[in-house]
Amino acid sequence: MSGFLAGLCVAVLPLLAAGFWLGRRTARPESLGGLGTPVEHATFQTLHTASLAAPPLRAGLTGETARRSARRLRTLLGTDALCLTDQKQVLAWEGVGDHHRTEIMERLAGPLETGRGEAFRLNCDAPDCPLRWAVVAPLTVDDRVHGALVACAPRESAVLVRAAGEVARWVSVQLELADLDQSRTRLIEAEIKALRAQISPHFIFNSLAVIASFVRTDPERARELLLEFADFTRYSFRRHGDFTTLADELHAIDHYLALVRARFGERLSVTLQIAPEVLPVALPFLCLQPLVENAVKHGLEGKADKSRISITAQDAGAEALVVIEDDGAGMDPDLLRRILAGEVSPSGGIGLSNVDDRLRQVYGDDYGLVIETAVGAGMKITARLPKYQPGVHSASRRSEP
Repeated sequence: MSGFLAGLCVAVLPLLAAGFWLGRRTARPESLGGLGTPVEHATFQTLHTASLAAPPLRAGLTGETARRSARRLRTLLGTDALCLTDQKQVLAWEGVGDHHRTEIMERLAGPLETGRGEAFRLNCDAPDCPLRWAVVAPLTVDDRVHGALVACAPRESAVLVRAAGEVARWVSVQLELADLDQSRTRLIEAEIKALRAQISPHFIFNSLAVIASFVRTDPERARELLLEFADFTRYSFRRHGDFTTLADELHAIDHYLALVRARFGERLSVTLQIAPEVLPVALPFLCLQPLVENAVKHGLEGKADKSRISITAQDAGAEALVVIEDDGAGMDPDLLRRILAGEVSPSGGIGLSNVDDRLRQVYGDDYGLVIETAVGAGMKITARLPKYQPGVHSASRRSEP
């Protein structure tokens, strides 16, 4: 769908450029500044103006985004006035004649209901108001009318009717992209909730049982473990931001491992090697902890002797390379493939498919998990994290649940 929307934007731009050029020529002559023919100059100006109007619209249709984009949209059309509305009110008015707000909203009932544009004469007794005609172009996303773009001018113009319709289509595309971004955000939030739900209830119960066992024999130890448990659950159920830093994720993992060590004692040995350079790297929230939980589960499963887990985070130029390895029971590679493909229940690997999907969504298919395993041979999980990715920024502060 995103490819179709991009194609639609490209198809609309030539029409916008032609309308912009005609509007600018009728307004006032302007130096071409060495950009070539008038059409080439108009095309450049249209692309530049559209690029400035797009970012606010990508946040959806609100009073703030309408206000920030209205001036650019009015420039695209070269009209005396332009306004953006939702279903109930004028969100932003740019240009002269804002006393027409009420009249325009009264005339929008039909276009907002049918989704069809129209032009109508404005009633105005103000001698200094140049506005006499309004062109309405509905803004639609998925066949739902969200509002309207209204261009006002001194006279009726077939060119303005068509240009306003094309600009409204372009705005609708930006709003649809904003809707897709919001859907993606909701999907990420749902996946985080799923990961939280996968935090084993047995782990919580066992942790509390271990803490309770120390209450009488070693109250200070019980207090320390209770704080570890509180910090781990606070981080796991926080509500601020989709991304975190590698430092914060490793800090949460340290709390988790403290509770696991309290239960299993000498049976579990964990080594960490972390390069300080990669600690600020941003990554999806709750991305590594499920991998460590998986390593603990498979490392201790079916073993009576000591289990070893290693966690390394290395600086690899433009990337951070995180490796989590255990010497436990391992897994049949074919079963692992089916788990990652969603063909079987992920009970054999806590959160592996979820984490793999999220990494691919954020960074692209080249950044999925690389897992090496075999039955009885342990498991090695490698995650590559770009140090910089557009849109990936850690939360500026930790949030309480």
